[in-house]
Amino acid sequence: MDRLALYPGTFDPVTYGHLDVLERALKVFDTIEVTVAVNASKKTLFSTEDRVGLVQASVEGIEGHDRVRVTAFEGLLVDHARATGAVALVRGLRQVSDFDYEFRMALANRRLFPDLQTVFLMPAEDHTFVAASIVREIHRWGGDVSSFVPPVVADALADRRTD
Repeated sequence: MDRLALYPGTFDPVTYGHLDVLERALKVFDTIEVTVAVNASKKTLFSTEDRVGLVQASVEGIEGHDRVRVTAFEGLLVDHARATGAVALVRGLRQVSDFDYEFRMALANRRLFPDLQTVFLMPAEDHTFVAASIVREIHRWGGDVSSFVPPVVADALADRRTD
């Protein structure tokens, strides 16, 4: 039986912290679908297509990448989980402040789809402060983001600076 987990997020942009959580999830589940959120009301730095492409390119460098698929999805995540046969959602927790939001979402998802589990994974300590919002802010002010994101993402961000 293939145990599929969804790893949902905006991934704007994907960071080393995201990839660390993904690598940990691959030790628990057979297949991981990185589910890039499409939210028309949220302004993102990268388009949905760009985010999917950057995640795909970034995942190629990790062990077990052949068990990862990357898709975009708009709508209720539990509906997508049902449709794909996912048994779990993977969520990364960097710090205590993440827990409150993630805990409430997990309870809501459980109410909507009781058979879907939420699994919280912590990234390595050196990634606990890295958030995509921090990367975007550093980028906005011309800072070096190369220690926070894979080279393909750093290049895409550099290209954005010249646009």
